[in-house]
Amino acid sequence: MNILLTNDDGIHAPGLRALFQSLSLEHRVFIVAPESEQSAVGHAITLTDPIKVKEIYNETRFYGYAISGTPADCVKVALADLLEIKPDAVISGINLGANVGINILYSGTVSAATEAAMLGLPALAVSLNTYTNPDFTYAADFTRRLIRELASLNLAPHVCLNVNVPPLPQDRICGVVWTKQYQTGFKENFTKRLDPRGNIYYWQGGEKTHLHSDPDSDVSLLAQNMITITPIKHDLTHYQELVRLKGFCMKP
Repeated sequence: MNILLTNDDGIHAPGLRALFQSLSLEHRVFIVAPESEQSAVGHAITLTDPIKVKEIYNETRFYGYAISGTPADCVKVALADLLEIKPDAVISGINLGANVGINILYSGTVSAATEAAMLGLPALAVSLNTYTNPDFTYAADFTRRLIRELASLNLAPHVCLNVNVPPLPQDRICGVVWTKQYQTGFKENFTKRLDPRGNIYYWQGGEKTHLHSDPDSDVSLLAQNMITITPIKHDLTHYQELVRLKGFCMKP
């Protein structure tokens, strides 16, 4: 297969490199990734600034293209101009830290995969559930095996897969589960400070806390050392509510 790799941690991120090394064993792999970290940019795209492109080399060997924009920009520019061949799939990751629950709305990693799905390509977002001493080896190997099954999954149009992997060796993984996105219950803390000139600024402090458990969600199952896979799409319409509201008449 011809596979496009991108991420939101930047082109030099070890998670991207691990994915490249694993997938290159079986596929032709292209990298178009942000020049610098773009975590939590969501589905932002660049409109008011030029998008700069740099060729990146590992010693003398071409590695990929670094883009000055967002993860979604990377997918757009790659498909519009940088790649001579249309990829068979797009993989975003491997992200440092999980992308589960409401977090996926903010994730640049997930948004790159969503952008690819919007453009009609099979896509995965892959994340490793740790920020400390990450070993991406198993997550990269699992992604390579999942890609082999991608055609047989027969995904619906414009659907991508959000994959989260526990930071454990294979013999400690408790299974692979298809599950839903956790929906509610985050607590955020902001630390208020003053700079030397007396101006107020804030740091978003600590990790987000899940206030309520949902045993069938990505959050709960990932915590039980299972690989979670959630099919997602960009359509935010609440169809049941739309049907109900069509009965509510308003005058223009």
